[in-house]
Amino acid sequence: MKYVIGTDYGTLSGRCVLVDVNTGEEVAESVFNYPHAVMDECLPNGGDKLPSNYALQHPQDYLDVLKATIPDVLRKANVSADDVVGFGLDFTACTLLPVDEDGYPLCMRDEYKDNKHAYVKLWKHHAAQPDADEINELAARRGEAWLPIYGGKISCEWALPKILQVLREAPEVYHDTYRFTEAADWLSFMLTGEETHSAVFAGYKGLWNAETGYPSNDFMTALDSRLDGIVGTKLSTNILGMDKIAGHINEKGAELTGLKVGTPVALPMIDAHAAMPALNITDDGDLMLIVGTSACHILNSGDIKNVEGICGYVKDGVIPGLYTYEAGQAGVGDIFDWFVKNCVPASYTEEAEEKGMNVHKLLREKASKLEVGESGLLALDWWNGNRSVLVNSDLTGMVLGMTLQTKPEEIYRALIEATAYGLKVIVDQYEDSGITINSICAAGGIAQKDEMMMQIYADVLNRDIRIAGSTQAGALGSAIYASVAAGVYKDVRTAAGKLSKPDVKVYKPIKENVKAYKLLYREYKVLHDYFGKENKVMERLGK
Repeated sequence: MKYVIGTDYGTLSGRCVLVDVNTGEEVAESVFNYPHAVMDECLPNGGDKLPSNYALQHPQDYLDVLKATIPDVLRKANVSADDVVGFGLDFTACTLLPVDEDGYPLCMRDEYKDNKHAYVKLWKHHAAQPDADEINELAARRGEAWLPIYGGKISCEWALPKILQVLREAPEVYHDTYRFTEAADWLSFMLTGEETHSAVFAGYKGLWNAETGYPSNDFMTALDSRLDGIVGTKLSTNILGMDKIAGHINEKGAELTGLKVGTPVALPMIDAHAAMPALNITDDGDLMLIVGTSACHILNSGDIKNVEGICGYVKDGVIPGLYTYEAGQAGVGDIFDWFVKNCVPASYTEEAEEKGMNVHKLLREKASKLEVGESGLLALDWWNGNRSVLVNSDLTGMVLGMTLQTKPEEIYRALIEATAYGLKVIVDQYEDSGITINSICAAGGIAQKDEMMMQIYADVLNRDIRIAGSTQAGALGSAIYASVAAGVYKDVRTAAGKLSKPDVKVYKPIKENVKAYKLLYREYKVLHDYFGKENKVMERLGK
């Protein structure tokens, strides 16, 4: 028997699966939590408090995932590395780090261990919003042809705003950086010794286009004269499409992972995008929802459309022959977690302990007994800003309608409903732009565990929502790409048809709820447009 390995790098942990390359059976899995987690308060050795909206990580955590999980799945399954024919990985994006000429992260050099800009800027690092605003204003004024591809605005979560922030606030780090690289591409370099960069990351998060490349040097220097020549130096032009592979495991990679020298390594994928083949979402009009701490909404289409306020599209971005569009919500599970940690009374915690359940489950149990609209509450889902379609990380959350009688479960349900309304804004934006959505499939831990939330989503959207069968869709998807890199299957569609997991459940809209949510969504849109477009009070309060 032969196997492939897929590793999925999330916000707080890395997950690895060992997959039978003939059947798709997930033979073993392993999870490793990052020791440094997300650094949003201070650096590893303490020191000065980090400014607001920072989200940093330590690259050693990523290497430790490989060291821990790959030998673990081989041991659990009693499988020899000789029988592993391919390896693939996916990663959050844009997760950017500066490295020296040897690929060594600057934050791991003594002179930079206390410099916040030498560390990995995680996808949800939002401190570069002023830099993103400047890029957007300049690109719009100049009529840059690439801007409409990205919905008319780029996000502070992407590469160029983060690079510009480093240049402006830590020019010494910028000067000493040989390459700004996605963490995924850095890992493939660590495994193979070959520096390659995936077109998926470059296309969605780096403003790169297969036909035109990066934005022109003229644009870069108009932004800041010190960016002169950045393309081809600090930004690599060695970008490969998904018909290529990253390379093969070298001796260093073998020592790191326990895999055999020469094992093919697939080009890295963005975490959410990697899940598509794992769910067999390979056709025109298929929309995938990845619901976790944040959410990604990724749509396959044969059509080219400029969709205002989305994150952009890339040809062959996931499935050869299709354009794959990306949008998302910057906070979903993170919002519910914030509420539980900060706003639930001790009596609820005690009740949950007595019933042998966590507080989330208790709140869902109570909230599921409420009728639609019963609480009189309406929330905006912007606790971590808005990624689509307003594209503004300075927007903040809000709950309207609270009284002295409001209960925690009512607020909890209103927050869930708010994320459903935020999703509907995105779905409507796709369809209003002329892109047809034929089916919706949801994946991620929340999608599989939270029946109430998925039913609310089906009711708000008035659509069937299929639930994916794999609990590790990202890692399985990475394994599917590994099977293609290994030459076991001729293309991703073929591999997905063989290795993907069938749906486990379908949520159908309930007619009475659909009618009630239609009225509530109308009110949500009033608040969405007023606070998102007309009144900048949220941004003023955050200054």
